[in-house]
Amino acid sequence: MTTSESATTISLDQETIFGSFLSGVVLTFGTRLLMLAGVFGSGVIIARWLGPDGFGAYAVVNVTVALALQIGSAGLPSANTYFIARDRHTVGPVWANAIAFALVIGILLTAGVLALGWLRPSMFGGVSTRLLAIAAISIPFQLLFILNLNVLLALNRIRQLNLFDGLLPALVLANAVMALVLLHQQLTFLVALNTVVGSALSLVLMIYLRRVIADKRDSRPLRPDAQLLKTMLAYGVKFYVSIMAGTIILRADLLIVNRFRGAAEAGVYGIASQFSFLLLMLPGVIATLLFPRVAATRDDRGEFAVLVTRHTTLVMLMTCLAAIALAYLLPIIYGAGFGDATVQLLILLPGIFFMGLESVLVQHFTGTGLPVAIPWFWVITVAFNITLNLLTVPKFGARGAAVNSTLSYGLIFLLVAVYFHIKTGRGPAETFILRFHELRRLLKLQPAITTPSKASP
Repeated sequence: MTTSESATTISLDQETIFGSFLSGVVLTFGTRLLMLAGVFGSGVIIARWLGPDGFGAYAVVNVTVALALQIGSAGLPSANTYFIARDRHTVGPVWANAIAFALVIGILLTAGVLALGWLRPSMFGGVSTRLLAIAAISIPFQLLFILNLNVLLALNRIRQLNLFDGLLPALVLANAVMALVLLHQQLTFLVALNTVVGSALSLVLMIYLRRVIADKRDSRPLRPDAQLLKTMLAYGVKFYVSIMAGTIILRADLLIVNRFRGAAEAGVYGIASQFSFLLLMLPGVIATLLFPRVAATRDDRGEFAVLVTRHTTLVMLMTCLAAIALAYLLPIIYGAGFGDATVQLLILLPGIFFMGLESVLVQHFTGTGLPVAIPWFWVITVAFNITLNLLTVPKFGARGAAVNSTLSYGLIFLLVAVYFHIKTGRGPAETFILRFHELRRLLKLQPAITTPSKASP
């Protein structure tokens, strides 16, 4: 900390510009756990009532819709959060742009999925075109739902955000119980029911946001702004590159293991990878809530980002240490055939630690305009990861893929941490190591941090 900065101790429970950060993290993390339970529950019901073929077809249509949404979003959900958080007056045109974008791009994505289904049905493993069409109808509504959730995040409507976000998997679980268990219907009925219910929920959220925004007297008019949309997409594309690169790093290794070592070894590695994703859930929640705060405060010195990163370091250290015991339980939970998942998860843990820190620290850059260096860091890391996997997986298998993932996670962390130091002048100790008084307050269950005020000129 420089001598030109003064420190003011505040509680993480204290209401600030975006309310209580700590309570928001706890609420959002709890909601994510409930959402996982809903997804798991509906999956079990579908698998037991429809068998492997039915569950496989259900998975294919869900993955198809999810990929279409990820490809077509162009980073606009994050751009919604960024621009509204920086200037609440723009909420009207940003929201109007989101509706127009969701309708136009959503319809195009639906048409694209249907065209692929008719022209290349083999891509979908025998899933009927009719079933695919029913699921694809939901794409514009799901895109609208995602965009509106990010508007809620920017407006600090954290409780409402978690309510709507958690309702969707809960309704899918209820649909599975009603359609399969009570009504004894087949997969087509269930997918149609999910489409109707999900679309209705999206419209309810849109109506709710319309009322919220209409009450904001200082907002600009509720109509699309083409120039603003162009600026938002320019930001969103940079975010989009980072997201897609991260997805490739997290998923491509499994496909490479399957290609060179077979489905059995890929299945074992899939278990280790799945648990690594669960361990990254909490830092992901922290990053999500940190992003709009940084954008709103325009904190070029990284004050709040550093404070949160220091606490995240301790959280990730404790999480990864606890996961060591979990790793030895995997063969007991899944069976002796998954014994090597223990070794693979242990290899992944250092990388998970660094990836968790990176996901939080990088919010300083996403909240201050996302310099073009960040997407390039991800492109470099993707090339590094895929090259290593292609060179080592054929010989070393899933353990080699785990090593490569840890090295890749470490690389992206190092690139972001060094860049953060260059831009803010903050060293590793200041960025990642808790101060004594911060640790003492945590041990006393008084979650407080020291927030430096703006430097005096």
